[in-house]
Formats: sequence, structure tokens, C-alpha cells
Amino acid sequence: MLPPDQPAEAAGRGPGLEAGSLLARRYLLLEPLAEGGMSVIWRAFDQSLSRLVAVKVHSLPLRGGPEARDRTRSEARVTAHIGHPGVVDVYDYGESITSRGDIAAYVVMRLLDGVPLAERICDGPMPWEEAVEIGRRVALVLQATHELGVVHMDVSAENILLTPDGPKLLDFGIAARIGDPDHGSGTPPFVAPERIGAAPAHPAVDVYALGVLLYAMLTGTTPYPETTWEELQEVRRAGKPPKPSGAPWALARLVRRCLAAEPAARPSAADAARALVYRPGRRTGLLVAASMACAVVVAAEITALLPGSPSPTQERPGTAAHPAVTVNPERTPEHTPQHTPSPSLPQRSAPVSTPAPARTVRPSTIPTPSRRADTVVTAVQAFHEVLAKSGIRADVALDLRQVLQNLLSTPRPTEEQVAGMRQKLADREREGGLPSSYRVELEIQLTRIASAMLEKT
Repeated sequence: MLPPDQPAEAAGRGPGLEAGSLLARRYLLLEPLAEGGMSVIWRAFDQSLSRLVAVKVHSLPLRGGPEARDRTRSEARVTAHIGHPGVVDVYDYGESITSRGDIAAYVVMRLLDGVPLAERICDGPMPWEEAVEIGRRVALVLQATHELGVVHMDVSAENILLTPDGPKLLDFGIAARIGDPDHGSGTPPFVAPERIGAAPAHPAVDVYALGVLLYAMLTGTTPYPETTWEELQEVRRAGKPPKPSGAPWALARLVRRCLAAEPAARPSAADAARALVYRPGRRTGLLVAASMACAVVVAAEITALLPGSPSPTQERPGTAAHPAVTVNPERTPEHTPQHTPSPSLPQRSAPVSTPAPARTVRPSTIPTPSRRADTVVTAVQAFHEVLAKSGIRADVALDLRQVLQNLLSTPRPTEEQVAGMRQKLADREREGGLPSSYRVELEIQLTRIASAMLEKT
């Protein structure tokens, strides 16, 4: 909402811009979806292509200079160039004269259905598995952004939309190039401490905000109480960052690293994304894997997911963008694993149902299918979903599908086979057929597959 000292015209719904207005003789404004001190996002109808879109219009009169237009144009270009599935698609940028005589600079984007993460946090703490998955996806978007030399500068719960396709990072309106001066904008609870001293834009700023996001999702509140820039300027923090209650040790440690007062002590976005998955034998990995059925059950489920085979998944009615964590049924004593299981990361699709085995097998030979099998199945699904994205050459996608199929055909792959596939991903990235951000996401899913299949039952 607008601050109380701003006139209604600043919202872009004054005499010059209102429902029914037509931008560039093409975009018919229908209703405002969100508004703030600088812009309004409208639901609009693209008359040329006959589709609904979202149009973000800079809300202030632009007669005073080109600065606001430059900011809007820069946002459109940055968002369009990132090319990551966690960023909203940008269709168009333009400028139009309103009936009041002002210049309306606007960005046309894909219209998304979803819920702001801020609303989800208001409902209370989230299951840590769900918070981890959202955090991982946001970290991947930040990695792609930083690789372009850009810092978002306003990562916050309000700027993340939870959609059926996963979380989307919105509003690159104050994004800056690495090293650019800091202009002091952003959402105070998510602002890194070095920004109070006007330090130049740096990726560590976004990583700090990621730490605040993770903390807020885990606890339902931000780690520090300051909500205004004035409060931030007066506070002098001492000691280690607070620990999120109820989180596993490794996750709590990662959150506190992201919240470190010194930017150099924070992990990179890429490191954070890698840490938000399970890696056996690494103390920094999140212990999120549970016990898995033996290789026969895993292979049966994986085979059903390979291209050309019918999918065993069924979406439950009313599945939301934030699926609840499924609880394993009680195990009989003879099927109880020797280690303490914990749930695997949730995926945006509905939980996978285990198909009945083709032949009867005695329980003493084959354990009951469990979350460990689901981890492999959902990771294979995610791997194929990434390969279906635009930007990956068709021959590269086909090659990687075949390599994965060869890996899955082995009941217990060797470390050498897994290392060979990682090298294949790196080679395809170096050759230019696989964007870096997609390579990282494929490697994460490969790690999840290999971790589950290599772990002893």
C-alpha cells in the first residue's frame, strides 16, 4: 500500500491512468493487482495477442526527468536477460502518453497466479523441508542474477510469489550492477548491515536477505525487529546472529552464515543452493534424506518416469503451490531403518504414489518402499523438467537424458559413474549448450539421486 503522505494520483489511478485506459493502443488496463510508492501492477488484456498479462506502470509523473523511465527500462532489461524459470517472463517494454499528458513507462509480464511468500509466513512457521526447497530455488535465481553481474537489492518475502510452478523472484526495480553505489532503497528487515554505510552493491547483500527469508519461513518472524531505515541506522548489533528455532543443526548453521555481519563471511548464492540439498559425508549438507527401498523398488519407480513410459504420479485434488510434507506410514519393527529418517525435500508436484510391484516378493527380501525411493523419483522428475526448459539445445538434452538413464539402470552406481556425469554437465556448459544456472540445478538433482542410490539400506 502507499504511504499515507502520498496522493492518490501517485498510485497511477488518477485522471490520466485508470481501469479502461489503453497503453500503446494495445494493452487494456482492467484492474490494479498491487501498488506501492513507485508503481502499480495491473491485470491487463493484450489486444494484439488476445491474452491476459500483467503490466507494471511507473506511477509517478515523469515530466521532471528521465530517471524513473530509465529505472523501469533497466528493470525490464535485467529481468528479461536473466532467463531463469524462477524469474517472471518479460514480454514487452514501452512508453505511452496518458490522457493527463504524462509519460507512462511500463513493463509487460506474464500474469502469474500465486500467493506472496509474506502472506504464507503470516500464517506461522513453515515446515523446514518446505522452507529449504523455497530457499534453494531462490538461491538458484540469485546465482543466475549474480553471474550476470547484477544484484537484486530488494529480496524480500513481499517480492517472492509462490506459484504452482515454484517460487518466482519479482521486482528488479532497484537492481544494480556489482560495484554500483547503494541508493538506500529496499525492505528494512531484509537490508544487510553494510548498506547502512552505503557500501557498493555486492552479491552478499542478496545472500543476507536470503538468510532473513529462511529465518522468517522457519520461525514466522524476521531475525531482527527493525522495520524502518531510521531504526536500522540507530541499531548496533553485537554477537552472533540469532538461531532459528526448530531447524536442523546444519540448516540453522547455514542461516546464521547468511546473516553474518561481515559480507565476506557469508556464502555465495551458489554455495547456499548447493548446501540446501543432502550430501552424504559432508557436515555442511542438510540431513534431509530418509531410508529408501532397495534397488529393485527404486528401479521400478524410476523406469516408470523415463521418457516414453506412463507416469505413476497423480495429483491430489486441490493440491496447492505449497504442498504439505507427507508423513511416512508407521513401519513394522522388521522394516525399521537403523538410522533416524527425516523427510525429503518437497517438490512442487503432488507426492508420488508407489506403484504395486509386478510380482510378489517376501518382506524379508525387499523392504517396504519409503521416502528414500520418493527422493529418487522426484529428483528424476525435476531433472527431466529442467531439460525441457528453453535455452538447452535439443541434442544436449537428449544426450543428458541418455546418460541419466544409463546411470539409473545400475542398481548401485559407482562414485566414478556419478563423477563422470558431473563432468558431462560441465562439458556441456563449457560448449555453450547448457546455461550455467540450469547446469547447477541439474547437478543438484543428480546429487539427490546419487545420494539416495549410493546410501546403504
